[in-house]
Amino acid sequence: MTDAPHPALGCVGQPRLLAGLDVVDRLDRIGHLAVHGSLPRYRPDELLALAENTDLRGRGGAGFPFARKLRAVTRSARGREGRTAVVVNGTEGEPSCLKDAALWLHAPHLVLDGALLAAAALGAEDVVVGVTREDVERSARAAVAERGPSGSRVRVVRLPERFVTGEGTALIAGLDGGKALPSGQKVRTSERGLGGVPTLLSNTETYAQLAVAARLGALDYRQVGLPAEPGTILLTVAGSTVVEVPTGTSLAYVLGLCGTGPGQGVLVGGYHGRWLTPGAALSAALSRESLAAFDAVLGAGAVLPLPEDTCPAGEVARVVRWMADESAGQCGPCVRGLPSLAGAVADLVGGGGRAALEAVEARMRAVRGRGACSHPDGTSSFVASALAVFPDEFRDHAVGSGCGRRVLGALPLPADANPERLVVDWTLCKGHGLCVDLLPDVVRLDGDGYPAQGVMEVPTALRPKALRAVRRCPALALRIQE
Repeated sequence: MTDAPHPALGCVGQPRLLAGLDVVDRLDRIGHLAVHGSLPRYRPDELLALAENTDLRGRGGAGFPFARKLRAVTRSARGREGRTAVVVNGTEGEPSCLKDAALWLHAPHLVLDGALLAAAALGAEDVVVGVTREDVERSARAAVAERGPSGSRVRVVRLPERFVTGEGTALIAGLDGGKALPSGQKVRTSERGLGGVPTLLSNTETYAQLAVAARLGALDYRQVGLPAEPGTILLTVAGSTVVEVPTGTSLAYVLGLCGTGPGQGVLVGGYHGRWLTPGAALSAALSRESLAAFDAVLGAGAVLPLPEDTCPAGEVARVVRWMADESAGQCGPCVRGLPSLAGAVADLVGGGGRAALEAVEARMRAVRGRGACSHPDGTSSFVASALAVFPDEFRDHAVGSGCGRRVLGALPLPADANPERLVVDWTLCKGHGLCVDLLPDVVRLDGDGYPAQGVMEVPTALRPKALRAVRRCPALALRIQE
C-alpha cells in the first residue's frame, strides 16, 4: 500500500534475512556486502542442486518447490532458442502481509542477489521486479542504481495496488504493459511468461532465501529449522510486525514475542487463509506438517490474532466486502458472486435470521470452483473457516441481538476501505430532502424528490455530517451501516 507504515522487525534466534538490521535501517550495497559477503558463482546444475538440497519453496502462498520451477523453465527454453526471463513478485497486494515490503525497504540487495543468481544460471536477459508501493519502488530503484553496471539488466515496474495484481498471469500482463488482471487461462509462466518467453516467477522472500542459501551452502542452511523444512521464514504478525523465525517454531511463542496471544482465534495465511481456534493456535507449530493438521497453510506468512474486544462477525464482514471490491471483475463469480456473498454476510451480521445464514452458504457454493482465478475460492474458504471457528458469534448476530462489541478493524484494510454507508429505509422515507441539504456530495434526489439510491458510501471526512443527517431525518428513515 502506498502510504503503509514501515513494519517493525523482530527475530527468533540468529537472523539471516534480517541480519544487520539491528544496526542500520537499510543495508545499501556496501553495508550489504559487509554483512553478507560476496555472492558465490553457481553453475546451472549447482544452483538446481542447491535448491533441491535445501528444499527451497516459494514463499508467496503456494509453496511450490523452487527447483521444479528452475527445471521447468530450463526445459521450456530449449524449444524457444534458449531465451528466458526472471520476474520478482514484490506486489504483496494484501494489507495483512508486509514481509516482502520489509525486505525491499531494509535489505533489497539480498533479493536482487537471488534474482541475478537465478538469471545467470538460466542465461536470462531480463530481470523484472514488479511492485505496488511507492516507497518499495524507490528503495528497489535505489538498490539497482547502487549496483552500477551489474544492475543495468534489472527493471523495476510499479503496478496498480490491487489484491489480484500478484496473481501470476495478472503480474505478467501488467509487466508486459497490459492490464494487471488474471487471464483466466491455465498458462504456466515457465512455458510462456514475460514477453512470451519461459519465465522464472517467484516472490520476493524466495529470492532472498536463495541468496542466503547460496552463501551458506546446503549443509549450513539446513542447520536451522526442521529437517524436513529447513531454514527460516518471515511472518507478518497482526499486520504490523515482520518476524524471522526458524521453521517449527511454536506459533504461541511468536505471538507472545509480539506482545499478544491467540485472542478469539488466529487467521493464518491471510485473507485466503484459515482460522485457528485459540486452542489450535496454542498447539500449532510454524510448519507445513503442523498446520496441515488444522487444514491450514502458512501461505504468504500472515498471522492475524483476533483480540477479545472486537466483533468477529463484523471483522469478517468488512474483509469480505473489501475482497469483493478487489476482484478482477472478469467472470461471474467475481462480478456477481463475491458482491452477493459480501451482501449476504452483511445481512447475517445485521440480524437477517436463519435465512441469512442459509444465503451465505448458498453464495459460497455458487462461487466455489467456478472462478477464472483462485480469488472466489479463497474468499469463500475464508468465510467458511470463520463460520466454523466462530459459529456462536454468527448465529447470535443472525438470530439474536449480536455480541454487543464494536468492530475495531483488527483485520487490517487500506485506509478508507469499506467506508460507512448511509442507508435509506424506503418504508419510512417521506422525501423531506433534509439529507441532501447536509450531504450534497453523497445524496442525490430523483425526479420525485426522493434519494436516488438506497445505499450511499460516506467518506470518512463526511461521517459527522452523515450522523447529523440521520438525527435530523423527521421520518427516521436513515441509518449508518458499517
